[in-house]
Amino acid sequence: MAHSPAEQRAMARALELAMRGPRSRNPRVGAVVLSPAGEVLAEGWHRGAGTPHAEVDALSSLPDGAARGATVVVTLEPCNHTGRTGPCVEALIRAGVARVVYALDDPGEVSGGGAARLRAAGIDVEGGILADRALALVGAWVTAARLGRPHVTVKWAQSLDGRAAAADGSSRWITGPEARSDVHARRAEADAIVVGTGTVLADDPALTAREGEKLRAEQPVPVIVGARETPADAAVRSHPHPPLFYDTHDLAFVLDDLWDRGLHRVFVEGGPTLASAFLAAGLADRVLAYVAPVLLGGPRLAVGDIGVPSIDRARRLRVIERVPLGADLLFVAEPEHPAGDPPPRDIGDRAPVSAGPPRRT
Repeated sequence: MAHSPAEQRAMARALELAMRGPRSRNPRVGAVVLSPAGEVLAEGWHRGAGTPHAEVDALSSLPDGAARGATVVVTLEPCNHTGRTGPCVEALIRAGVARVVYALDDPGEVSGGGAARLRAAGIDVEGGILADRALALVGAWVTAARLGRPHVTVKWAQSLDGRAAAADGSSRWITGPEARSDVHARRAEADAIVVGTGTVLADDPALTAREGEKLRAEQPVPVIVGARETPADAAVRSHPHPPLFYDTHDLAFVLDDLWDRGLHRVFVEGGPTLASAFLAAGLADRVLAYVAPVLLGGPRLAVGDIGVPSIDRARRLRVIERVPLGADLLFVAEPEHPAGDPPPRDIGDRAPVSAGPPRRT
């Protein structure tokens, strides 16, 4: 059965409602309940971890029995597991709805499968309506759900002989203006930009995304990793977003907490030490290497020890794009065998990690 114009309008409205929800480990989801005649009976959206999911939020505003024979239009396949809330499929079955229309499949290994269970209960189900628009809304969450953590891009700039700085530590600027402009555009696409305390103390970066001298509308949240204190007058403290400070070297903890905060796309730009740590831990899903046609020599390598003892243990990458940027060349590469491709884990309504909150000032 093809979806009706009323269902298409309802899905567009559900996507608008989804935007009202907070970004977090859980997806932003909206729902609309339609009568058999196509009239809107109720609307709902997911308001955060531990609160009713969008379908249940919408159904809860109706009197008992009012949803019998109705159609529920929801942006994500109804969940089929118990987390902090019960399975949405059970609420839909109890409500007596006749049809469920959704945009995207739930990628969770445990939370998925809702459509099949609804069909088994005799409910008509159709997926894929306005899927492209739904994916634009929660695509980063889908990727994070598949990985079990945020997607990580590790960026560095280097000379042709692999140095990130001259022997005296000076590094501004290895690359030209075109490459630097490209970096700022990519920063604006990220949810968080991560550096180490060494970079903050040495370079005092603002960690903003700019277009010329103007700030871009979209700004990544600045994240500082390391035990050393960031000075009170550091440029990053004037960032449009309050910085997050993590007094730890546990990158898995950092990523887990960022995921809880709804920061699903992480851009690591924090110098050789931090870049090497992410690479060594197998936590780099994409590499951006900006190569300038200059020679620096000396000990200041762009990447340090990443745990490769011999050539047969080399971390193989596949270059997916080569981008000329003025005199410079950008290599965009991904792991030949992605480490972050396990079966999806249960991704909904998960309690925060127990190691405690980060230090935030």
